[in-house]
Amino acid sequence: MLTTRALTMAYGPRTLWRDLDLTVERGRLTALTGPSGSGKSTLLNCLGLLETPTAGRITFHGTTLTGLRPGAVRRFRRDHLGYLFQNYALVENATIAQNLDVALRARGHRGRPARAAAAHALTRVGLADREQDRVSKLSGGEQQRVAVARLMVKQPSLVLADEPTGALDHANTATVVTLLRAMADEGACVVIATHDTWVRDQCDDVIDVG
Repeated sequence: MLTTRALTMAYGPRTLWRDLDLTVERGRLTALTGPSGSGKSTLLNCLGLLETPTAGRITFHGTTLTGLRPGAVRRFRRDHLGYLFQNYALVENATIAQNLDVALRARGHRGRPARAAAAHALTRVGLADREQDRVSKLSGGEQQRVAVARLMVKQPSLVLADEPTGALDHANTATVVTLLRAMADEGACVVIATHDTWVRDQCDDVIDVG
């Protein structure tokens, strides 16, 4: 379970949110909604320890994350955190397999077990036998499915998705949400920042940051 207590974020005189209390349960999809500029992406960055809140506490599975030393932050990101971005964050001049290999190596998987894990993840996202395709040749929907496959091989316990369907058509949006639902069903906490009302309606819980 992910919780925040009295979380506040301010930039000079501007306060994005103050005394924010939220709870994200394992096995559930939680939507972050709110108008542009309300601080949804900033909140995700704080939950992912990419930014430091002005005040308050973040706890994950009983461990307080705020105030961790840099080494502990790196280990948390490596062992527990998975990010899904609107712009996919893939290496475009590399193959699908090479993109997945980064996550596999971070988990200590190499050789035949790594190839088997990659093949299984690509089958789940509908890209079976596409390991040697260049990312630059893929459609936007295919690239986002590769990004989801990268999450699957990492097996994070916390997934933070920042507008992951913002550039996709409805069919690919539905596919990505279904895949995120599968990760939640396997025990992850999944948080999705979104403007899309359809995506919001597929989530179990909605937190309005605005």
